[in-house]
Amino acid sequence: MSILDQMRAGVVVSCQPVDHGPMDQPHIVAAMAQAVVAGGAKAVRIEGAENVRATRPHLTVPIIGIVKRDLSDSDVRITPFVDDVRDLASAGADIIAYDATDRPRPVATQTLVAEILAQGKMAMADCSTFEDGQRAAKEGALILGSTLSGYVGANPVSDQDQPDYKLLKRLKKLNLFIMAEGRYANPERVREGFAHGADAVTVGTALTRLEIMTSWFCAEAPNG
Repeated sequence: MSILDQMRAGVVVSCQPVDHGPMDQPHIVAAMAQAVVAGGAKAVRIEGAENVRATRPHLTVPIIGIVKRDLSDSDVRITPFVDDVRDLASAGADIIAYDATDRPRPVATQTLVAEILAQGKMAMADCSTFEDGQRAAKEGALILGSTLSGYVGANPVSDQDQPDYKLLKRLKKLNLFIMAEGRYANPERVREGFAHGADAVTVGTALTRLEIMTSWFCAEAPNG
């Protein structure tokens, strides 16, 4: 069964704990990934080569690897460098996701995709617009995600705002594997993602960032 077939019509879980929080440790990320697979996840998305390396021996499902960086000269955060691609590939990622937006960046998207393919991995484009998806498709990405919709430009949305279902429908026209991602915070939104054309849906914060989820519940308490 191909990697895409393994993920199709399934839920992917982004196992990314809050940065520098108590769960931000490779062995905990690996345990988190095993737990979500036990619950039915068809793949996981993991940040950092060290976390991917710690997780790989424990899973047979696909791993989507990314590296996040805060750059002084670019707003691009997701897998901005060729060395990031190589590190993720050597750590055991099956799919490598990258920021596919049209913004100033240290390395061209075409160069990143070429390196992902040269490493024998599948490229996933984290998009903010339909135009991002079009460009990524031409460059060789096989998975288009709505990951960055609402997070590029002024006035970014919050984790609790609605997903961009319209973008899913538009990306579906490009005839590639479409990953719904971004603000899929409950089962109803996951259902809507599939109804709007997603081949798979990624859930992150609602499952794996306990500090944030706890704050949502506590905000409803009288002393929240």
